[in-house]
Amino acid sequence: MKKPNKNNESASQKSILQISKLHKKYNEGKSNEVHALKGIELTVKKGDMMAIMGASGCGKTTLLNMIGHLDKSSSGTIIIDGVDTSLLSDSKMTAFRRDKIGFIFQLFNLFPFLTAVENVETPLLLSGIRSGLAREQAKMLLRELGMGDRLYHLPTELSGGQQQRVAVARAIINQPAIILGDEPTGDLDSATSAEVMDLFRRINRINQQTLVLVTHNRWIAEKCDYIVHMTDGVVSGIENNLINSGGNKQ
Repeated sequence: MKKPNKNNESASQKSILQISKLHKKYNEGKSNEVHALKGIELTVKKGDMMAIMGASGCGKTTLLNMIGHLDKSSSGTIIIDGVDTSLLSDSKMTAFRRDKIGFIFQLFNLFPFLTAVENVETPLLLSGIRSGLAREQAKMLLRELGMGDRLYHLPTELSGGQQQRVAVARAIINQPAIILGDEPTGDLDSATSAEVMDLFRRINRINQQTLVLVTHNRWIAEKCDYIVHMTDGVVSGIENNLINSGGNKQ
C-alpha cells in the first residue's frame, strides 16, 4: 500500500463526498409508495472512516446504494471527489464508478471461477491495464494483505476471512476515492471480524483511504471515526468516535 501524501494538512480535510437534499422514493406516485430517503444532508472528508447505523428499514443500505450509484436517487445531489455525479451520462457513470468507488460486500461477491489473483486483477484489466502489469500489481497487493500463499486458490478454497481479504484487495486495487462496505463483517465470526476491521483501519491510516461502512454491530461501528445514525430515512445524529477509535487525522 502506498504511503500517505503529506504535502499539506488541508489536503487530508478535503471533502470526498457531499450529499445534499437526497431523496429516494420507491413506487413513486403509487399507492404503495415508500419514501426511503428524506432529504439526506451529509459530508464525508478525505481520510474519514465512517459507519452508518440504524434499525432495519431505516434507509442505511439505500443510502449506501445511492452513494455507490447501484441505484438512482429520486432527487438531490451526490458529489464524489469534486464531481457532481448527476451530470454524468450512463457510460461516464460506469467508468466513474469503476475508477472512483470500491465496493466490499457481506457475502464477498467474488467470481467463483476465478482465483484470488484473478479476482483482484479484474478491475485493472477493465481499466485498460495490460495483463502482465495487472497480474503483478494484484499479486503484490495480496501479499501485502497476507494472502501471498493463496494467490491461485479459488474462493471455495479460502476461509471467510481470506475471501474478505481478497474482496478488500479487489476494492482498493484501483485506489478509488471512496470505499463502501455493506455489512462487510456480517458473515464473519468475531475474531475474523476484528482482523478485517484492523485491516480496514490499516488501509485508512496508511493510504488516507476513505471508508463508509453500513453495520448493525455497535462494536464494529465504534472502530470507525464517526457513526451516522439513521431513523426513518433521515440522519438523526452523528457521533464522534475519534477518541475511542484512536483516529488521527494529521
